[in-house]
Amino acid sequence: MTGIRDIPDEMKWRLATEFAGRLPALYDRAFRETVGDRYDGLEQEIWMELSRTVAHIVRDLSLPTRTAVELAGTMRTVMIILFGPSWKSEVIELPDDGAVTIVKQCPLLAQGYETGCTGECSFHRCLALILSTVPLLNRKYSARFVRTICTGDRQCEVRIEIDREQDAAK
Repeated sequence: MTGIRDIPDEMKWRLATEFAGRLPALYDRAFRETVGDRYDGLEQEIWMELSRTVAHIVRDLSLPTRTAVELAGTMRTVMIILFGPSWKSEVIELPDDGAVTIVKQCPLLAQGYETGCTGECSFHRCLALILSTVPLLNRKYSARFVRTICTGDRQCEVRIEIDREQDAAK
């Protein structure tokens, strides 16, 4: 191989997502001890800010966000774009305009483990990103985690539903 065009797209994607997936764990390892108790809060602010980037991606690609199932499917698509094809999940429609995303394989968690980060650290990143992104995409909805691989469950389950507090405020 002599140039970028000689490298298969699948390999470029894998290498890029592995590199990006390791960054949060490496920052954690490098700065947690120095920053101390403030680290988790600061890192969550960064991931909440990244939710704005996700919203821009969704808008740039004109991905659908009108219903809970569309939101869940769009989030799945974006997670694959950001974290690579080894993100394995499925979306299930629930009654009353709800959806659940079941994540069976998470490269962010896998890269974190390889770099010495705990599942708890990965969970706080994901939590901040998902809970911030869903209402940015459609303020009618909110997300909540029911199960998480990071904390020992077999899979993640993230429910997207109409935000009853937001709905009641109208």
